[in-house]
Amino acid sequence: MKEFKLNTIPKIESGFKTPEDDFFEKFSANLIEQLPKNEPKTISLFQKKKAIIMMVAAIFVLALLIPSIINNASRSNELDPVTLENYLSYQSNMNQYDLINVLDEEDINDISSTTNIALEDKTIEDILISNNNLEHYIIE
Repeated sequence: MKEFKLNTIPKIESGFKTPEDDFFEKFSANLIEQLPKNEPKTISLFQKKKAIIMMVAAIFVLALLIPSIINNASRSNELDPVTLENYLSYQSNMNQYDLINVLDEEDINDISSTTNIALEDKTIEDILISNNNLEHYIIE
């Protein structure tokens, strides 16, 4: 092997040079000059997706609520005869005398013409005999 002498062999240049004397003083000014003057306003992709997701959610909620609201509105307009009868029987403080005072002759004629109940005396007697509250009707 050959003898290697560090001082006698020509040295390889590294490729790096020292900067000029005022390089660090001018560095910030040069950097600012290279930056673009007007930066475009950026809109993130998440903001667009967020708005679309919120619109889809609102439409979905409306699609679920509208049929239930329509069904409730149509049900509330109907009056169930059984419910009305139960209310008048148990919740009303009106007795038969109050009802007689409120009704006039036209109302009584309308009621009698619409019901068309023709009871014979025997039928009435059978009903009264089979009813346990006969004393209640006699007292009233």
